[in-house]
Amino acid sequence: MFSGCKKESGLLGGGSDFGTFVDTRDNHSYKWAHIGDQVWMGENLAYLPYVNNFPSESTTVPDYYVCDYVGNDIDEAMATVNYHVYGVLYNHGAARIDACPPGWHLPSDKEWKTLEKYLGMSNSDADATDTRSSGAVGGQIKEYGNTYWLNPNTGAINSSGFSARPAGFRDSDGGFYYTGRDAFFWTSTSYERDYWCRSVTYLGDGVYRNPHDGRTGFSIRCVKD
Repeated sequence: MFSGCKKESGLLGGGSDFGTFVDTRDNHSYKWAHIGDQVWMGENLAYLPYVNNFPSESTTVPDYYVCDYVGNDIDEAMATVNYHVYGVLYNHGAARIDACPPGWHLPSDKEWKTLEKYLGMSNSDADATDTRSSGAVGGQIKEYGNTYWLNPNTGAINSSGFSARPAGFRDSDGGFYYTGRDAFFWTSTSYERDYWCRSVTYLGDGVYRNPHDGRTGFSIRCVKD
């Protein structure tokens, strides 16, 4: 399971082990966290083969964005604070086609449910939509404190080591919203013409589950194959 990963000594607050691995495409190093029987990236994906500066009109053509950056120069985008803090935002075309590193993949809605239930969410909540609060799972996956999250960052303890950071999202109109207050993550699973996503907010410790327009730019957390 840990091929290509460096395992670190010590345990996270929830008993999960952790370590680092390198994306061979760009030599970017990432943290990972072993949560239950799954291995998740412990920070937002930052793979950026190019950067868009126009509103997305597609759910199939890959689009890549950096929070509040409106140019198309990769070096400029990667030099911004938001890139280093929050990573990259991806439309669903990028998310499902080529975003995750070799050996990793975009998690399905079912794989997210597995994570949520391992951390204490009820079966009924896992299958529900909108905000699900059982197990305070949002608090367990949010990075602790207010360095990157707005106050009050309710319930954030990061016992899982998932370390969610609030990149917000890029709307299909070209605007960036909710950076510092909400984190949004794609799944690979479609629902009618949209795709299931997850989000957590600075104002609660639950996890939101709803389908969303694939043109939107969200963060990605890859899971190990």
